[in-house]
Amino acid sequence: MNTKLLMSISAAIMIAIGLAFSFMPQEILSALDITITDRTMPLILQLTGALYLGFGTMNWMAKTVLIGGIYAKPLCMGNFAHFLIASLALMKNLMRNSIASTYIWILTIIYALLAIAFGFVSMTNPGKKTTD
Repeated sequence: MNTKLLMSISAAIMIAIGLAFSFMPQEILSALDITITDRTMPLILQLTGALYLGFGTMNWMAKTVLIGGIYAKPLCMGNFAHFLIASLALMKNLMRNSIASTYIWILTIIYALLAIAFGFVSMTNPGKKTTD
C-alpha cells in the first residue's frame, strides 16, 4: 500500500477539519442544525480543531516515513485508533438518527475507509522498494 498517499490524504482531511473547526465553529453548528445556547460548544469545536490541526500536521510531516510492521508503529496506531473510534461513533449516530445529515454520511464513509486502510497498514510489513 502507498503509505505516502494514505498519510497525505489523512493529513489533508484532518487539516481541513481543523481549519473549519477553528475558524468557523458557529457556521458548522448551524449547518448541522445544532442550536447554540451558550458559548461552550463553539469553544469545544475550536479546541477540537486545534487537535485536528496538530494531528494533521504530524501526518503531513511524516508522510515520507516508512510505515507498517514495526516502523512508525505509534504513528500508525494513533491514526488507526482515531479513525476506528470516530467511525464507530459516527456509525452509532447514523443508526440512532434516521434523518442524518449528508455531511455525517460522507464523513462516516471517509473515516471507515481510513480506519480500514490504517488497520491494514498496521497488520502488514512495508513493501520493499525495488530499484531498476
